[in-house]
Amino acid sequence: MKKGGTVNIVLKRPQGTVYSCEQRFRVLVAGRRFGKTYLALIELIRAASAPSRVAWYVAPTYRQAKRVAWKALKAMTKHCQAKPPNETDLTIELTSGGTISLRGADNYDSLRGDGLDFVVLDEYASMAPEAWTEVLRPALADRRGRALFIGTPRGHNHFFTLFDWVENQPDWERFQFTTEQGGNVTLEELESATHEMDERTYRQEFQASFENLGVGLAYYAFDRRAQMRNIAYNRNYPIWWAIDFNVNPMCSVIGQTINGVVCVLDVLVMHHSNTLAHCEEFLARTEKWIAPREIPDDLPGVDQDLLQNAGVIERPMPLLVYVYGDASADSDKTSASRTDWEIVKRFFGRYTDRFRAHFRVPSKNGPVKDRVNCVNTMLLNFAGERHLYLSPNCRELVADFEQLGWKADPHGRSLSELDKSDPMRSHLSDALGYYIVREFPMRAKSGERSGPALF
Repeated sequence: MKKGGTVNIVLKRPQGTVYSCEQRFRVLVAGRRFGKTYLALIELIRAASAPSRVAWYVAPTYRQAKRVAWKALKAMTKHCQAKPPNETDLTIELTSGGTISLRGADNYDSLRGDGLDFVVLDEYASMAPEAWTEVLRPALADRRGRALFIGTPRGHNHFFTLFDWVENQPDWERFQFTTEQGGNVTLEELESATHEMDERTYRQEFQASFENLGVGLAYYAFDRRAQMRNIAYNRNYPIWWAIDFNVNPMCSVIGQTINGVVCVLDVLVMHHSNTLAHCEEFLARTEKWIAPREIPDDLPGVDQDLLQNAGVIERPMPLLVYVYGDASADSDKTSASRTDWEIVKRFFGRYTDRFRAHFRVPSKNGPVKDRVNCVNTMLLNFAGERHLYLSPNCRELVADFEQLGWKADPHGRSLSELDKSDPMRSHLSDALGYYIVREFPMRAKSGERSGPALF
């Protein structure tokens, strides 16, 4: 234990390695829950422990800076504050005469003009690199200030470029630690995460590895030979229907989930169609699974001819179906999009003798990358398990998995958008993604455990 004024400093060995480094500029790449923010706050208090010294904590956004660091910083400096913290400016003045302020890089031009003795750039991978090169680096010049970059990787972006460039640079040092090395997450929790995350995402988030999650193929975990199976409908389980309300083609996916294994039974791809026609096609594809109500031939007192003439024997048992899809179709953006889900609901209302439908549509869609990551996790997680299989008639969905990539800017840097230059691509995988991200998010729902694998 070390003393810093009235603040007790207790650091684990990896954190202490960074803290004791005397280089002017340091770069720390670490897995989630390593303790990066705690180390950053200790560093800020040390930097502001002399009169007139100015230390800043900069996060990608002002709101994020306040949410992540403000409460903890106030608690850690409680006994060495010269006066109550400025809640408006997010600034704390210490009895040493130094100040610590929290800032956001989302409007980095507003940060110009202040001279700094020390700055922490937290989650640097998620902020514009110009915040450093155009504003924060010049602010350190006259005071010979120091900087600490911390964060978890986000592909081969500017954080990777900086980390790679730092090697053998004078005045610079770099560090890379996994979540396990940080000692704040149990091995049992990490083992659990291997079953809930795809391989590359796990390496990025917990092993601090720079992964190309946004470069090249979006569904890199798909393996045609491993995931194409002769899958049959199982009458003991409900079906689900996931819809993408694209105009041309309009697409949807039909499947079942058995013991945690997602089985895609069929896909619907209809050109120049409409929502009602798509619903009628869904009825045509699933009618073979709507079993008639069974009445034994030898049931005493029952007139079989009378029942047959009345249509009782042919009365179907309603098929249980859960419906998923694009939340934007239930938004207030356009009158056309508002009616899509209404058409689907009226369709099922017209066929209550054939279907018992339950809708599981979110109020809004999450990030595209989250949805893609969830699908990749089902295709192949870090533990080497596959929980998603396709029947042979899903050729267009296979084409999505094997061809769909990410957009890139004019400089070749990947963007967080799928490349939809081919009008046939993305719609089926989007539809499937709406189902998977709803039922199999990156973290398992509390209390749920999957059963034994089907295959």
